[in-house]
Amino acid sequence: MIAKLTADRLRRRAIVYIRQSSPIQVAHNLESQRRQYGLVDRARELGFRDIVTVDDDLGRSGDGLTERPGFQRLVAEVCTGKIGAVLCIEASRLARNGRDWHHLIELCGMVGTVVIDHDGIYDPVLLNDRLLLG
Repeated sequence: MIAKLTADRLRRRAIVYIRQSSPIQVAHNLESQRRQYGLVDRARELGFRDIVTVDDDLGRSGDGLTERPGFQRLVAEVCTGKIGAVLCIEASRLARNGRDWHHLIELCGMVGTVVIDHDGIYDPVLLNDRLLLG
């Protein structure tokens, strides 16, 4: 068992967040989509049973100027305290601007949600993980 994936976190829901920045990427970068949707299997392997995919932001930039209903949904779900983990192909896919990024990481820390990407599992409460996410 991975220490950061406590029994409490595993009982909660995992959210797989999927985003590509432009309609061209959505149409032509199908490998990225396949890898992102594959995170559902990764969440299951880690021990999550309740997994939701948020893919409302396919074709939407994360620059902070484009409305992203999927990201807003993700933030709202995290705020409920019912989310144990947010999975994404790269943590940087969550947001491309500091305001959205830091807000989400702060909320994750407040409610005990970890962020998981292909490089690791990050707990925003832990100083070293927060530095890596920062």
